[in-house]
Amino acid sequence: MLTIHAADAVLGAPDGADSVAVDGGVVVAVGPWGDVSAAFPTARVRRWPGLVARGLVNVTARELLEETYHPDPREADALGTRPLSGEAVTALAMDDARWGASARRGLQRMLRHGTTAVAGTFTRPGVRTAVTRSGLRLLPPTSGDAAPPASLDPLAGTARPVGPPPGAGDPADLAVFDVRDAGELAARGAGSCVATVLGGRLLFRAS
Repeated sequence: MLTIHAADAVLGAPDGADSVAVDGGVVVAVGPWGDVSAAFPTARVRRWPGLVARGLVNVTARELLEETYHPDPREADALGTRPLSGEAVTALAMDDARWGASARRGLQRMLRHGTTAVAGTFTRPGVRTAVTRSGLRLLPPTSGDAAPPASLDPLAGTARPVGPPPGAGDPADLAVFDVRDAGELAARGAGSCVATVLGGRLLFRAS
């Protein structure tokens, strides 16, 4: 379905650009609301606070999914709700099925941080299956600069920008952050995400 995602601005785009039109899984236009809405008058409109940006890539996904346990909400009394790593994971009776279930929960948490792609090589079968079924883009491991510490927030521990703005012809992988500008996004991180769009599908929306 043809959809316009309208916000206060499109991060990195020329001044005045505040809307992204998506047709199916592809971006078809980026620009000011007046221009985009006039070009696609029958489009469904989703309005968001803050900035629309290109979806994020989590380069620490292998550590987050194959070395970190994301507790089931039913385990909150015993394990808490925060991800567990190190000796806390070693103490658990982890089999492949449990790793797969943990990965599914971890991937949902990534979507809540604007992640639309993960980088890495996954060796646990249950984790590989979870990543494949999630629909997130799978990219090869990063090379060169050392990866930042593992974090659900792809912006944590790195000075790298979010990336170029979405453009016509790009996959419709978007993240929306409830911030005023790039400086506030850097300060607050990807936890300010209010919506994640993957292949044109709205997979996360803050309640």
